[in-house]
Amino acid sequence: MRVVPERHLNWRPPERNRTLRNLGYHVFRLSLAFVDGMDLGEFPESWLLDQAPDDLHDGPAIARYGALVRGRIGGWFEGASPSEFARVIKVYYGPQSGHDLLERTAWHAAQHLRQLYALAERLEIAAPVPMPVDAFQGLPLPDALW
Repeated sequence: MRVVPERHLNWRPPERNRTLRNLGYHVFRLSLAFVDGMDLGEFPESWLLDQAPDDLHDGPAIARYGALVRGRIGGWFEGASPSEFARVIKVYYGPQSGHDLLERTAWHAAQHLRQLYALAERLEIAAPVPMPVDAFQGLPLPDALW
């Protein structure tokens, strides 16, 4: 998101009624929602509907938010014991073990990351790093991008 020009952030691709700004924010927010859900024991759908706050007005601001999210997630995993993943979390689509919620969150974020890379290519924005396809190995990603 750091390299996305501000003029493209409010663009909505025809495949999705979500701006590029909100799609980038959503990848980070849904990842943070996993940690929040594990901490609180519940995961409401409303967390996934959050829109990017006004102060995330450009690509670098969204990237800084992402860095904060990565730090929070890293800290959570550093302190989590293996038993955390056996806990049952009240998720909006039904009870899930921490392990199952992690898997779903991981592939959900991976799917949107794939979309972001495709949209960047469409807009002729060079990604600063290649898409981490090796990290997707074993995730139940859909074949279709949209």
